Amino acid sequence: MGVCDLSILEAVCGATSSRHLFAATTTTSCSSSSSWPFKGHTRSKKKKRCSSVYMMKAAALPFSRLSSSAAAAAAASCLRIKCKCKCEWNEGKTGEDNGGGGWIKEATTKSQSQFFDEVVIGNNNNNGDDDDEASKDKMMMMKKKKKSYSAEVEDDAWRLLEESMVYYCASPVGTIAAKDPTDGNTLNYDHVFIRDFIPSGIAFLLKGDYDIVRNFILHTLQLQSWEKTMDCHSPGQGLMPASFKVRTIPLDGDETATEEVLDPDFGESAIGRVAPVDSGLWWIILLRAYGKCSGDLTVQERIDVQTGIKMILKLCLADGFDMFPTLLVTDGSCMIDRRMGIHGHPLEIQALFYSALLCAREMLAPEDGSADLIRALNNRLLALSFHIREYYWIDMKKLNEIYRYKTEEYSYDAVNKFNIYPDQISPWLVEWMPDKGGYFIGNLQPAHMDFRFFSLGNLWSIVNSLATTQQSHAILDLVESKWSDLVGDMPFKICYPALEGQEWRIITGSDPKNTPWSYHNGGSWPTLLWQLTVACIKMNRPEIAARAVEVAERRLAKDKWPEYYDTKSGRFIGKQARLYQTWSIAGFLVAKQLLAKPEAANILWNEEDAEIIHAFSIMFDSSPGKKRGRKPLKKTYIV
Repeated sequence: MGVCDLSILEAVCGATSSRHLFAATTTTSCSSSSSWPFKGHTRSKKKKRCSSVYMMKAAALPFSRLSSSAAAAAAASCLRIKCKCKCEWNEGKTGEDNGGGGWIKEATTKSQSQFFDEVVIGNNNNNGDDDDEASKDKMMMMKKKKKSYSAEVEDDAWRLLEESMVYYCASPVGTIAAKDPTDGNTLNYDHVFIRDFIPSGIAFLLKGDYDIVRNFILHTLQLQSWEKTMDCHSPGQGLMPASFKVRTIPLDGDETATEEVLDPDFGESAIGRVAPVDSGLWWIILLRAYGKCSGDLTVQERIDVQTGIKMILKLCLADGFDMFPTLLVTDGSCMIDRRMGIHGHPLEIQALFYSALLCAREMLAPEDGSADLIRALNNRLLALSFHIREYYWIDMKKLNEIYRYKTEEYSYDAVNKFNIYPDQISPWLVEWMPDKGGYFIGNLQPAHMDFRFFSLGNLWSIVNSLATTQQSHAILDLVESKWSDLVGDMPFKICYPALEGQEWRIITGSDPKNTPWSYHNGGSWPTLLWQLTVACIKMNRPEIAARAVEVAERRLAKDKWPEYYDTKSGRFIGKQARLYQTWSIAGFLVAKQLLAKPEAANILWNEEDAEIIHAFSIMFDSSPGKKRGRKPLKKTYIV
């Protein structure tokens, strides 16, 4: 577009100087047997990176006063002026609702391709000028080029995912964490992590490749803790390893013969030496997804698999000193596997715990030996859902309630049950909390609330219906409202905000990897795209996920699929991020697959439990108009 064209447009729009920008918006040996004993083959030592467009401000003559053809021509001309930077448009000046300004505001919430289709191409169809036809053809060519690029990115992702597959006895059993050919220091990134394989497994399930997922489930089951595996320490029975590696070792007494073994890591060689709490929970979730997607229920019905489920549940439901229904865990025992101040009852673990309980109850075979376990499971489900919904939830109403809390209350009817001090409310939260929307806080302990927004816990609370329908929509409202903070140039922030200054030094121990806005401390993780997508589809708001995927698609392949991104907006590749990170690749593929076929997402989510809804109705209807006191209900539920 030339200077003359630009002058004409400014004359029409009345915008001679002001221009507004907007952005489109156990060691086991190889065995061919498919039926394994519970402790099978166990040894004493277990190894095992868009162009934006200029929009002129219609000050003297708003779009609402232009003819429809003039408005369309102005819009198409505006769109042909490319801007090299990504900018934001001031939504406050949108014109009149019955004029052209309405669609300008609407465009900020749509993807670029949607905007071209509905506004530019749509309006040009009402104009018979040759120039408009040429503009339409140009837009269509741009769409085709974009689709072609998208297909190339997906093909590249599938190739890399397949190259990351690990084989054991000539059968695929998982995918390694990362395969960066330029990095010779692999550390444990050549291991198959249970947590990391989940998006890979789901991608294979959605593609119809079931064998690798089945093999993964059964082989990791054989690595489940049955005996002492750490020097001077014994992991609880039923603990699933964080990762495993396929090793080739010589046979005893014969140096020419070798065998393949699975060498597991329960945390004894991990940084911080922390055992994984989430591995067993993810394993149960994947097991259910496999059955629902493949239709093969024989795996979950196997005696050894049923036993494995029960062992994980017994470990999680074991009696202890804790008074809360939430799982008490140490720092670094989940996706955030370094010191980040999430010890105690972090939201991520509670959301996964709740999901695993629901999945396990669905899969457990009805038998006499399971009655007590199912009873305890049901009690914990009710108590956990009440606890998280009631005490972890925060929005403007709840924040104002906490602001007016009285402390040192002693009674069963106390409002401030955990003796939270109002001064704990951080200034950032007062400014950041939107009027519409809310979220679950990251952690709750006596006299302490961690107000940080943790993405995985909130997204998975939507997926498993730990959040109510109203709360689920509020979380997505928050994501939309705080898009620049949580998505920015690369979705999705693992937590917000980052710990900085003295707070960072005290809480992280001056961790040089978790510096502010890096890695776990406010970094952006592309793998979270798939959880966001499942949550959005479940709540019938897939446009949010589609918008995030479009942001990620522009950069991921060009940046060689990094593990994470740094800075507040996620502009830079993480300073210590591995390239060709498998779960970044798999998370993107799962998001694309689910957006193409949304009905497939139901293999992952849980509907709100009817028994829990019924129990809540009993609790609140048993004494209408009265405060909840100590009077027991006809049926006891511990909350």
